[in-house]
Amino acid sequence: MYGVILAGGSGSRLWPLSRELYPKQLLKLNSKKSLLESTFLRLREIMPQNHIFSITNTKHAVDVKTQLSNIYTDALVLAEPCAKNTAPAIAVSAKYIIDKNGDDIILVVPSDHLVKDVKAFKESILEGEKLANEGYIVTFGVKPDSYQTGYGYIKTSKLKNDAFGLKVDEFKEKPDYATAKKYVESGNYFWNAGIFMFKASVFIKALEEYAPDIFKILKEFDFKKQDTIDYTIFEKMPSISVDYAVMERAKNIALIPLKSDWDDVGCWEAIYGTNAKDKEGNVKIGNVMCEDCKDSLFYGSERLVAGVGVEGVVVVETSDAIMVCKKDNTQDVKKIFDKLKEMKDEAHLIHTTVYRPWGYYTNLGRGDGYLTKLISVSPKGQLSLQSHDHRSEHWVVLSGTARVTLGDKVFMLKAGSSIDIPVQAKHSLANPYSEELKIIEVQKGDKLSEDDIIRYKDIYGRVKA
Repeated sequence: MYGVILAGGSGSRLWPLSRELYPKQLLKLNSKKSLLESTFLRLREIMPQNHIFSITNTKHAVDVKTQLSNIYTDALVLAEPCAKNTAPAIAVSAKYIIDKNGDDIILVVPSDHLVKDVKAFKESILEGEKLANEGYIVTFGVKPDSYQTGYGYIKTSKLKNDAFGLKVDEFKEKPDYATAKKYVESGNYFWNAGIFMFKASVFIKALEEYAPDIFKILKEFDFKKQDTIDYTIFEKMPSISVDYAVMERAKNIALIPLKSDWDDVGCWEAIYGTNAKDKEGNVKIGNVMCEDCKDSLFYGSERLVAGVGVEGVVVVETSDAIMVCKKDNTQDVKKIFDKLKEMKDEAHLIHTTVYRPWGYYTNLGRGDGYLTKLISVSPKGQLSLQSHDHRSEHWVVLSGTARVTLGDKVFMLKAGSSIDIPVQAKHSLANPYSEELKIIEVQKGDKLSEDDIIRYKDIYGRVKA
């Protein structure tokens, strides 16, 4: 069995904690591990870790690779050169496995779901493996315990000659409340967990029959010769979900009810539901004080968050945004995210603090033609050898010792020292010691963005050979 982790979502309903360039699967919401890391560890209980890989958009690939490498050094990440939804992602993953390993069973899971009972989850997956070996495309459903309108539903009936699987009759879109109530009370509907299992050849055959446009393009990939996804081929793929492309059309779909707990933690109401509450029903995360509050969620990341006399609300504080809404309206947070994106406001895109394999940086201030950052380099961390076409940089060491490569010269700079990096100069910053290195960086130029980086060498694999 091989495991494919889909890690390309944006997590817009969990704004402002989740951002487009640092989405919810990378966040540590309920434990010391991110949802992505927890997903990998969960699959590792079912299959060898070298049988697990993730496919994600190229803008998330470095962060996904960094997190998974903390668990398994040789973790494989396939980077989609452009976003094309789940059907092309799964199709390419299946073709990759066939070319590299043969016609194996593939388990496809989202990277951002919460499952605590791993033993029961494994039992369900192994039941699904039996059906997959018989030629079924298997989906895993969650028995509803409430009238949720934020999930898709799957209508089922008995599967002939099988004791544990169910026949999938129909996939249903996210319903209104009255329809959800009808589905749940009928007893034969499940929430669509977005987890699938199949033999690679069975899925490829389904693509040939139901999504021939994807199948035709897929044949152009040859992963026996390369490990990367070719942009010129992938960009021709249609943007379509696997539900629309295959699951709603194929006849050989079976469902296994998940025996474990499950939550897609897709909105702040879900975060409220999965966390411990005080005697008044409040969830308090971070530096929080409450007085006469009930059934509310307070999340503080940096500052004190205080609530007085409120009920049924969600308050989320980050370094650059505060979001307040009624607990029943958390699905609508996506509307704020979408408006910020439309306005090209960076608050939808990125946090003021951004984590990298070598440490992190925090944006301190921006003005006309300048940007100021605090850069923290972890012990033994090293930024890539790079240059910029549109900006110069001025570095001031605050603490630690910096090893700066500038052109063909190397400088060792202690606290209080500074250096100028001219436009287009090749340079690198490293921390060879055990103490954290912190510097202030002032960028000056007509283009101050992360895409103005040309990398030449990088110890974290961000330069393609």
